[in-house]
Amino acid sequence: MGLTALQQNGASLGALSVGEYRGATTAARFGDSQREWAQLNNACGVYDLGYRGKLSLTGADRVRWLNGMVTNNIRDLAAGHGVYAFLLNPQGHILGDLYAYNRGESITIDTDRSQVEKILATFNHYIIMDDVEVNNESDAITAIGMAGPAVRSVLQKAGIKLADLQPLQLQEIQCDCDCGCLNCTVVRGDQVAGESYEIWLGREHAKPLWDALVAAGAAPVGYEALELHRIVSGIPLYGVDIRERDLPQETEQARALNFNKGCYVGQEIVERIRSRGAVHRKFTGFLMKRAAQIAAGAKIVAGEKEAGEVTSVARLSSMHTEIGSDAKMLALGYIRREAGTPGREVSIAGESATVSQLPFHLALLARGGAREEEPLESHRA
Repeated sequence: MGLTALQQNGASLGALSVGEYRGATTAARFGDSQREWAQLNNACGVYDLGYRGKLSLTGADRVRWLNGMVTNNIRDLAAGHGVYAFLLNPQGHILGDLYAYNRGESITIDTDRSQVEKILATFNHYIIMDDVEVNNESDAITAIGMAGPAVRSVLQKAGIKLADLQPLQLQEIQCDCDCGCLNCTVVRGDQVAGESYEIWLGREHAKPLWDALVAAGAAPVGYEALELHRIVSGIPLYGVDIRERDLPQETEQARALNFNKGCYVGQEIVERIRSRGAVHRKFTGFLMKRAAQIAAGAKIVAGEKEAGEVTSVARLSSMHTEIGSDAKMLALGYIRREAGTPGREVSIAGESATVSQLPFHLALLARGGAREEEPLESHRA
């Protein structure tokens, strides 16, 4: 897997470790990954998003055609706004996930580089007599991400002035920083847990922008901390938590679905599930009673019966966090719905655990986990 644009131009940026992540090679950590995760929650972290790919859709039929391909509403998407969506096969199974942004004269598809070739092949298979052209811009455009309560003040200090953006709204801006980029695009993220932004720009400007943001007070963050942040936020990752065998409603990602948009590939299965009732499994979180070592693939047992499996695991140390004095082991995975009530005790690889709503809440982690009578906020639909 190739280096991201930032890695190619930044001599690893001083990272202590570099590795493969979501289809590209980038910084794993710059120091202590737990401390870096804390920066994303308590201050401002900056990170390489070069593992994301960009596709551009043009042509007179682009809106109608894409609306018939993905699970969310493209037809009524306002210019300058985006949505999260799944790409399905005719049997309703998930081929990939993506964000689609209405750029006015084009639509930008944003997805992991590990998914780009598959999504391109699927798109090309379904473009028959449609006036749609798909261009892969992944090698021309890269991105840098930022998150944390101090993110807006860091951006302002770096010379990047933003309007008040809604989640998944983008803004074309002229930079006043020293990165050499005359124009770039800023996108506000859709995470519930904190404020985040992406800056899309030409690959040659990535390193100067990175330096400007670090100089303005952003702390460099590697993908190990991003994984901690993802798991605590309860966001499933395609290829890890979402597989081709999974159905959309099993993932609990209601934000990816629209039931009023009309037909699309796989829509019949999605609608059948909705009309007949819930699926048998659901994606949820688990808090281990102690910081025991478990791994993805571990079986979940409820009432002496196998009820699901773990897909992602994260260990949070007590140092630099707000989770109390003890380390915590968190997991994401699927469990049968009748066993998945928040607060229920289950067993994972022989260790005691509690079912938790997502995202995980740091205050409840400090007390030992979510209680059924204290529901946590779900990921934004």
